[in-house]
Amino acid sequence: MPTKPQGPASYFPSIEAKYGRSIDEWKTAMRESGLTAHKALVEWLKSEHGLGHGHATALTQHHLNPEKWAS
Repeated sequence: MPTKPQGPASYFPSIEAKYGRSIDEWKTAMRESGLTAHKALVEWLKSEHGLGHGHATALTQHHLNPEKWAS
């Protein structure tokens, strides 16, 4: 039986469905933004791309700490 995603990855299917971009596309956009602080990235995703707070936080956590969330 496949394991259910944990942590931020558990939000990924709904993020992709709601906002129409893949997680890789979001991570590329985050890298290209030049922002590196958690709060700045969350606020940028919310203000520039209309993400909700939970989705923006999940993407940011995974983007800034990929080794913590590796499967």
